[in-house]
Amino acid sequence: MNKQALAVLNEVFGYPEFRGHQAAVIEHVTGGGDALVLMPTGSGKSLCYQIPALLREGMGVVVSPLISLMQDQVAALAELGVRAAFLNSTLSWTEVAEIEARARRGELDLLYVAPERLLTERCLTLLAASRLALIAIDEAHCVSQWGHDFRPEYLQLSVLKERFPGVPRIALTATADAHTRGEILERLQLDGARVFVSSFDRPNIRYRIVEKDDGRRQLVDFIRTEHAGEAGIVYCLSRKKVDETASFLETQGIAALAYHAGMESDTRRRHQERFQREDAIVMVATIAFGMGIDKPDVRFVAHLDLPKSVEGYYQETGRAGRDGLAADAWMAYGLQDVVQLRRMIQESEAGEAQKRIQAAKLDAMLGLCETAECRRVRLLGYFGETASPCGNCDTCLDPPATFDGTLAAQQLLSCVYRTGQRFGAMHVIDVLRGEATDKATERGHDRLSTFGIGRERSEREWRAIVRQCIALGILEIDHDAYGALRLTSDSRGVLRAERSIALRAWRESKRSARRARTAAGAGELSAEALQLFERLRAWRLEAARRHGVPAYVIFHDATLREIARVRPSSLDLLRGISGIGARKLEAYGEEIVGLVQL
Repeated sequence: MNKQALAVLNEVFGYPEFRGHQAAVIEHVTGGGDALVLMPTGSGKSLCYQIPALLREGMGVVVSPLISLMQDQVAALAELGVRAAFLNSTLSWTEVAEIEARARRGELDLLYVAPERLLTERCLTLLAASRLALIAIDEAHCVSQWGHDFRPEYLQLSVLKERFPGVPRIALTATADAHTRGEILERLQLDGARVFVSSFDRPNIRYRIVEKDDGRRQLVDFIRTEHAGEAGIVYCLSRKKVDETASFLETQGIAALAYHAGMESDTRRRHQERFQREDAIVMVATIAFGMGIDKPDVRFVAHLDLPKSVEGYYQETGRAGRDGLAADAWMAYGLQDVVQLRRMIQESEAGEAQKRIQAAKLDAMLGLCETAECRRVRLLGYFGETASPCGNCDTCLDPPATFDGTLAAQQLLSCVYRTGQRFGAMHVIDVLRGEATDKATERGHDRLSTFGIGRERSEREWRAIVRQCIALGILEIDHDAYGALRLTSDSRGVLRAERSIALRAWRESKRSARRARTAAGAGELSAEALQLFERLRAWRLEAARRHGVPAYVIFHDATLREIARVRPSSLDLLRGISGIGARKLEAYGEEIVGLVQL
């Protein structure tokens, strides 16, 4: 079987060898086994069901949560000569009837279906009348009721085991901690399924988290300095902030579009199509945008608000650099983000058990932001993976200094206690710094023993100390008291000097500095090769317009860079470039060789 699978990988998809667990997953599923597959974004999850579907008798059915995702994947498969189709609400009844007839006649290799449609009796009857090779459930973390991308329809997909007991099922996701993996196996009734967990590491992504200080200005500085003319995604927590940020970026000469659930569906669809098909669009969005985004050349993902969980952060940042080239995950966050998210959890309709889970997830996210160790070590550790310092995140490249913060923490905790545990961080900091504000004098806080004991530290230094004390669990936010700070059971040990506290020293944020960008494992292109790369990109854009597909469906940037570096002068030499299979060689080979020889 391995030889057959490798032949399909070479001839159809144009890749020379399997990566990671791909070969093992494909062999297991092709042999009829069920599987749960966890692989990071950009590592080739789709091949784990596409190749078995081509090797097994019958049609592979892929449950996919987003219309745009299934459309792009079907377009990409059509370019490779694979017989693929989708069933969704964009089709007319005539088109639906034609695809259903092709499925019954065995004329499809892969059929993509949204979970809502799959659960209809019409669709289940269609599948029962067709010969099925396998059933793939993509974005399987959507089954987790308290995850970041929950989809209620996914809870009903256990019907697939009951209706099609002899058909192998494969669930796939890029994001699932141990608890979520258990939920997927249980809710999809994947009893006895083999679990494949790849490394969650995305070494080409540089993680960077900065203190928010006029976030929009910081964002513009970051984009202009490091990603001018490149595609990116900016995530905001609210629809209003999405609209305001997109408008602001436009006024700064940055091509930006908004995306959120409150927009008219036609506008949202047009914006997504532009982002998918054009090279230098920045999409500003809520987390409603992004799941399953196939665009490989997103060079950065920025967060202007704190994500609700490490899983959400990992999933969202994973949309950068799917092509393996250098990419950035950049975030600006502040204490107000923590206050806002804690309030949202407290005011939600979830039960107390679920609120505790969500609060714990937010605590882990805050810990990632405030850590003085390697971001990647902390991130991978959340998913149960050990790692060494990466040398490619902000804390590795510019290690923060730490200091014995026990006295500072004691001063802060004492001030919170003496002001009655009824005030937010800004008032407590004013008291610490000896600021005789109206609020302080009216309440007599200017006569407290803690008034002015921290005046040697700036307001921003104290804000950083507050955030770290919350992350350490020695302070918490009381939402019943409008975000007031209060002590925790762990505060006592610090106040009594039974526990010492190491804190990260605050320092002024540095302006962004452009850094050299190289493909993972590849050197910089020469000036001549860079000119060829740009010619190839211009040709690709025109070819994509002719075919009515996004440019990356024709070829990824990584493939064009390799062509520019190698400069293949014949079809035989071009055949050896990763990403060029038999169908694409036939369709585009002569044009590419002609461009190389110009």
